[in-house]
Amino acid sequence: MPVKKLEANITQSMVKEEVHVLKEILDDTTHKMVGDQVFEMIQGLVDLSMKEDYKQLESVVAQLSNDEMVVVSRYFSILPLLINISEDVDFAYEINYQNNTDQDYLGKLALTIDRVSQSDQAKEILEHVNVVPVLTAHPTQVQRKTILELTNQIHHLLRKYHDVKAGVVNRDKWYTDLRRYVEIIMQTDIIREKKLTVRNEITNVTAYYNNSLIRAITKLSRQYRHLAAQKGIELDQAKPITMGMWIGGDRDGNPYVTAETLLLSATTQSEVILNYYIDKVHKLYRNFSLSTTLVDISPAMEALAAKSNDKSIYRENEPYRRAFHYIKAKLEQNLVEVKNGLKRDDQAPTPSYQNAEAFKADLLVIKESLLANGEDALLTGDFNELVEAIDIFGFYLATIDMRQDSSVNEACVAELLKSAKIVDDYSALSEKDKVKVLLKELLEDPRPLSSAHSEKSELLEKELKIFKTARFLKDQLGDQVIKQHIISHTESVSDMFELAIMLKEVGLVDPEQARVQIVPLFETIEDLENAQGIMEEFLSYDLVQNWIKANHDYQEVMLGYSDSNKDGGYLSSVWTLYKVQQELTQLGEAHGIKITFIHGRGGTVGRGGGPSYEAVTSQPFGSIKDRIRLTEQGEIIENKYGNQDVAYYNLEMLVSAAISRIVPGSVDKKAEVEDFYQDMDDIVHYSNGIYRHLVFDTPEFYDYFFEATPIKEVSSLNIGSRPAARKTITEISGLRAIPWVFSWSQTRIMFPGWYGVGSAFKHFIDQDEGNLEKLQAMYQSWPFFHSLLSNVDMVLSKSNMNIAEQYAQLAESEAVRSVFTTIRDEWQLTKDILLAIENHDEFLATNPSLRASLDYRLPYFNVLNYIQIELIKRLRHNELDEDYEKLIHTTINGIATGLRNSG
Repeated sequence: MPVKKLEANITQSMVKEEVHVLKEILDDTTHKMVGDQVFEMIQGLVDLSMKEDYKQLESVVAQLSNDEMVVVSRYFSILPLLINISEDVDFAYEINYQNNTDQDYLGKLALTIDRVSQSDQAKEILEHVNVVPVLTAHPTQVQRKTILELTNQIHHLLRKYHDVKAGVVNRDKWYTDLRRYVEIIMQTDIIREKKLTVRNEITNVTAYYNNSLIRAITKLSRQYRHLAAQKGIELDQAKPITMGMWIGGDRDGNPYVTAETLLLSATTQSEVILNYYIDKVHKLYRNFSLSTTLVDISPAMEALAAKSNDKSIYRENEPYRRAFHYIKAKLEQNLVEVKNGLKRDDQAPTPSYQNAEAFKADLLVIKESLLANGEDALLTGDFNELVEAIDIFGFYLATIDMRQDSSVNEACVAELLKSAKIVDDYSALSEKDKVKVLLKELLEDPRPLSSAHSEKSELLEKELKIFKTARFLKDQLGDQVIKQHIISHTESVSDMFELAIMLKEVGLVDPEQARVQIVPLFETIEDLENAQGIMEEFLSYDLVQNWIKANHDYQEVMLGYSDSNKDGGYLSSVWTLYKVQQELTQLGEAHGIKITFIHGRGGTVGRGGGPSYEAVTSQPFGSIKDRIRLTEQGEIIENKYGNQDVAYYNLEMLVSAAISRIVPGSVDKKAEVEDFYQDMDDIVHYSNGIYRHLVFDTPEFYDYFFEATPIKEVSSLNIGSRPAARKTITEISGLRAIPWVFSWSQTRIMFPGWYGVGSAFKHFIDQDEGNLEKLQAMYQSWPFFHSLLSNVDMVLSKSNMNIAEQYAQLAESEAVRSVFTTIRDEWQLTKDILLAIENHDEFLATNPSLRASLDYRLPYFNVLNYIQIELIKRLRHNELDEDYEKLIHTTINGIATGLRNSG
């Protein structure tokens, strides 16, 4: 019997019970705020939505005054938020229950390690597997930090509900506390009044480490080692999870990312982990009251304790406390220096640690003393957690990625070459001549091209300053603090050598090694199709082979999901990404190296999202060479890592999925699947044609998108520091993927996650009588194909063509509105074909927990769509003054909250 997903065990009756309590409080609060008449109107809107009487719903919403809209829009925005909290609480409860009662579920670490332990390569696999969630600055978290803090308070109270029912916790006090926070939320601004700065983004994201990530990661790492040891596999340096960070280093299209934000990102992260260490050491100081009148200590331990300046007479016989006092003093000096811009103070009474290894060495002196004297029980808990944390986080917490567009690197290199009188117009050279010039500089001239005295453009000055800061951070915090620099829009080998020139300017690249790895990002369909040829040429150079050898034979490549989807549609994107992974994996094997991938995934299916376990296990077998990195962003960070239990589970899913895709023997029905590749090529080619015909060849489509979606309102929403478009807001090719996907989500069309799928499969089915059965067989036997269709199923379940049709009416001309007819027909065809391939009668047939969730949340946030449509109409007819414009942003927030993965 197959093991079920943990989510399938969530008790929906408990969620409904909690939601009933929350809705009761919200109703009472709202009633008091607005009085009988408006409150009855709110209840009437709920009833109409429940009955799906959308015509009457539209009519009633149109009659609301702007003042009434204020409370009504807040009510329907906050209710989905409260439902989310309840679901998260019961999810966390189920995670604990399943683990504490030793239940099995899909992706459970114990099952995964049991399976891998049967492999001859078990130790090698478990020792080297490394999954890296990379927290990014991509802005889809609409809610303010204040609202997130309030939701955390409600979350903690709801976790006590089981005890309230059992009579262990006083119900009246619990209910009063819960009511207080709901009332505060109802009277707090949901939306940010001001645009986020990069500094805000850094602070917001690093808060997750204290809330959940540090404890979840150290717990998972200890459990990982423990489970391996139970199978007779002793692991030495295993790091199944480490963390990555883009915020402060990702300057692609974001002019607000500078050398100062890079330094701020690194020092903020360092502060977070140092404060964690200081708190842990202080706890150990309080707990380790062992007296030398009762225990023996090692000579090394005695020497360590003697370094402490804790001269209290009460500590004379407590060497462990004196040792922890000394360690804490050193860490506090590290913290002072970090806050002072990493400036070392050699005159400090207690000098700081030079690095995390020196800190760990002191702890190991304590550990060895305890072990030598039979006190190993004292090492459990905080002590082991602390040592585990040092191995994972060092003094840097998470590795910061740098990223810049290839065109910026080219402009900077062209200026450097011109000022050095080497090439007057580098950009005019052919690709072959560019590479020749760059290689000569990289191999033959160790000197930098830039001179302190030469005049530089603002762009070059800014970029050089960022690279110098990167060098400084690596020297101060260790090489792990910055390991990769990603090149957006990589289209040639010269793009990669241009970055090498910039790194060489600050001594981070020489002919023998690259202290920062050069990572190409292939984004559009065309770039992905050219990736193999570009990488084959890149790997052919001895210089590159030297760099890779110095990096333990690993070369990373980044794959872009968002732009490839916008460029070619969902099917074309996922299939091209699948094939390029296979091609690059084989290329790496041919060169005797491991090509690893960072997946630039967003939250939505249109941006590579979907359930993490399925997303990883559906990658081509053999494409995960020990390491896999995945971007996590916005509301997905909150959903996956908002509390320790859910964070642990989601990290567990990532590690288990990665191992499952590495273990020999877990390969699909390879011959059967490979026979289907040509059919898949044909299906995808047809889908790409359908998609591009509408998006790029239908003149009315541009106007439809900008008139019949809230793109203009989304772009003015203060959800991130970067601009919404690379070029201009009225050009789809220049629009960033996030506002593109976000806007389609708001209209409930969910266009990027399915358009072109139905026509392509219908065309294939019509070609041969047995083709439907072939698709059904692929759905059952091929994880990639199953995941692809399951994601489309999930997206369609959240769409609503009745609501989408109302958005279409916002378009000014009939010709533009007619685009919706094309979209609706493709939606219906996709639905029919999808259910036929899956052999299901309805969406989400294999995901009852999500279906139940949507059943009780959709009626509430469906109303928000009608409110949003009416507000947009008023805005466009100048019937909504500036004070009421932010109501549209409130509805955008509410719909995003209801959908959960919206951007």
